[in-house]
Order: sequence, then structure tokens, then C-alpha cells
Amino acid sequence: MICPTLSSIKRVYTPERRLKELLKKKRNHLQNLTLELLNEFSSASEVSLEDFGVHGSIAIGMETAQSDIDSVVYGGQNFRKLEAAVKKLADEGTLQLVYNNKLDEARKHQGRFKGKGFVYTAVRKLEEVVTKYGDNKYSVIAPVKFRCRVTDDSEAMFRPALYKITDYKPLNQTFQLESKKVPSIVVSMIGMYRNIAKKGDYIEGSGVLERVEHLQTGRVSFQVVVGSGTSEDEYLWPVSN
Repeated sequence: MICPTLSSIKRVYTPERRLKELLKKKRNHLQNLTLELLNEFSSASEVSLEDFGVHGSIAIGMETAQSDIDSVVYGGQNFRKLEAAVKKLADEGTLQLVYNNKLDEARKHQGRFKGKGFVYTAVRKLEEVVTKYGDNKYSVIAPVKFRCRVTDDSEAMFRPALYKITDYKPLNQTFQLESKKVPSIVVSMIGMYRNIAKKGDYIEGSGVLERVEHLQTGRVSFQVVVGSGTSEDEYLWPVSN
């Protein structure tokens, strides 16, 4: 892992703080358009503007006239409200959703507002961060390719994206597992696979099976990690039953 030392960090840019700064300063055209879009999001979703933020080039003051609007909403429930609101705004013609591929169509997370591209993503609120470093011990088992059904998508919008699953089926005999090693969760470290499936949907994937030992209780579970960094052939894809 490559990271800077704490002493070399001069400033931390956070999306919510940057939004508050934009509200108080003289703004350029893109910044004004950003606030206009976020106010549309807030009004349509009934999510407080305080639960929104901006990231990307706007967050660090490096935007140009060609920059897009990168926005975030804090909290899983708020994201679901915003997701429904964006669909409503698109149906009304206030904005347009843009699909470049099947994943974009599944996520419906990007579009255009008054000619400017935008993206919205989700960030956990502090109370939604429930796993602490050192709680679990992770051990790599083997690569797997599989199909499964999503049973819980309540953390699928975050990064890492978590999909609780059932009905694990290997794509071929090579990836057959003992019953005790069948995974109950798929974890995507790759941002493009956030929010690609809802509860009841089927997904196909390739990743690494991990054994997870919960150190306080001794309980053992298994998960598949997509984006392990060990192979370029790791993916998630929405599929029909």
C-alpha cells in the first residue's frame, strides 16, 4: 500500500466541507450550476442539503469549463431516496440520464443537467461504519467464478460495495465449493460495480474466495472479493435468472 505520512498532509478535502465553502463564496458558472443541481436533488428527494457534498475537481478548486459535477450523498437511506428522485427528475425532463453501457443502465448514477455531465455516489455516515480495523482476520482461499442471487442491497451503493447473497452456483466444476465454504457476501472493491443489482436480482462474478474469522466471537464466514488486485479477470455483472 502506497500512502503519504501524516506529517506530509497539509489539508484534507471532504465533500460536505467543500459544499459548505461553496455556499459562502463568490462562485463561477460551474459552481453555481453545481449548487443548482444539488438543490434540485435535495428538494426532489427531501434529503437535507447538509447531507450532500461535492468531490472531484470542484472539491479541490481545479475545475475547468469542461469539468463534470461530481456529487455525493451521505447515508444509504438517503441514497435510495435520491435514486428515486433522480428517476423522477429524469421522467419530468429536468435532467437526462446517460447510459454508456449495461452497468450504467443498471446503476442510473450519471446524466446531464443543463448540458453539463454529473455523477452522484454514496458515502457512509459515521454511524454506518461498523467494521473496525483488526476486528477480522482474512485468509485467501482460491479464485472463483459464480452466479448468485442478491438477498440484501442495503450496502451495495458504497465502496466497497456489499451484496449479501444466496444460491451460489459455480460457473464450472473447477469452482465447486464445500457447503461450509459457500460465501454469503460479495464485496466489490471496484467502484464501477456499486449498485448494479437490487434485492432479488441475479449477478455473475469472478473474484477471490476469502475466509473471514471474526476475532472477538470466533465465528467463521466466507466472502468473495472482487477487485482483490491478484487478477485482471475479476468482475460483477447483472444477469437474468
